[in-house]
Amino acid sequence: MDTRNIGLRNIEVADTKISSIDGENGKLIYRGYDILDLANHSTYEETAYLLLFGDLPLTQQLDEFNAKLTESRRIPDSILKNMKNKPATAHPMDVLQSSILELADYDINRADDGKTANIERAISLIAKIPTIVAAWDRIRNKLEPVDPLSDNSHAHNFLYMLRGEHPKHEVSKIFDISLILHAEHSFNASTFAAREIASTRASIYASIGGAVGALSGELHGGANIQVMKMLLEIDDIANVEDWVAKRIEEGKRVMGMGHAVYRTTDPRSEVLSTLSRAISKEKESKWFDMTEKIEAVTRKIMLQTKKIHIYPNVDLYSASLYYSLGIPMDLNTPIFAISRIAGWNAHIIEEKFAEAAPKPALYRPKAVYVGRYCGPMGCEYINVLYRKPQNP
Repeated sequence: MDTRNIGLRNIEVADTKISSIDGENGKLIYRGYDILDLANHSTYEETAYLLLFGDLPLTQQLDEFNAKLTESRRIPDSILKNMKNKPATAHPMDVLQSSILELADYDINRADDGKTANIERAISLIAKIPTIVAAWDRIRNKLEPVDPLSDNSHAHNFLYMLRGEHPKHEVSKIFDISLILHAEHSFNASTFAAREIASTRASIYASIGGAVGALSGELHGGANIQVMKMLLEIDDIANVEDWVAKRIEEGKRVMGMGHAVYRTTDPRSEVLSTLSRAISKEKESKWFDMTEKIEAVTRKIMLQTKKIHIYPNVDLYSASLYYSLGIPMDLNTPIFAISRIAGWNAHIIEEKFAEAAPKPALYRPKAVYVGRYCGPMGCEYINVLYRKPQNP
């Protein structure tokens, strides 16, 4: 029996001061603060500051941070021009990744890899990623990009650039809370990718580009798209029970249920459920009620048939929330990146500039070779003219 821990599950690879997950008790902590307290009382900007600098800001510090964010929202015209030359079928995550890498070309202090310079880059990236995402959605729909606002919140500004009109305060607040919930989650796949790239002393742009690539996969950032596809396939609340039962009977996953770390309810899911309920009620949408029933039916069947307690993860209710807000499905993952950029940046800076031992080292995990083996001297090379078919 192979007892190795495939996928590095539960393997400790580094120390971090940024966040902590208590999977047994459903707790998520950002720099010592419970995610539920931050969702109830903070803003995305304040949370991003906390993740980057380690402490909640004083009033003057937050004002200065907000000013830097608003001043950095614009992206170079040449990047917008490059977007306009892309095919409209280009995936938003691919456009986002390539545009982030292009930003490196416009960094006049590119040679300075010090901590202060990287924090300034981090703030700029937090500000610019929403602009890239919103601009691409408009360009592919044959609309002119909307210039970012010189005021208003991070959440409000993105929704304004996306739609070309100011969102209601309540909608901006719901979106702001969603950004807080997605801002950081320890050593998930994309964060680990960012840190691994940063460990080579590559630039923050290369590290964030790699993180975006990791996030694009359906097992990571693309999972809530799969949840929404599931909801659209089921279509009606009356179909939920039969659909879920058949899915489980066939040994397939019910998307949005279960998590690699949490053994109880994902705390982010609790908040997103409340937000989805509120927006669905306002929009008279069916999606929240369907999602709630999918959760209940899945938990009931899994407990009865497999004696397993299963709980919703962050993707289950975020899918119906974004859909009810009128956000295109394929923007779900880029929006994830708009939020998670704060956590990624914090981890890259921690990886590059850790102050305490052990110092960061180049990541180099060991693989177990299970391929062809011909003996201690290796396989004999035979000229192509004389080769015979080999056993697979």
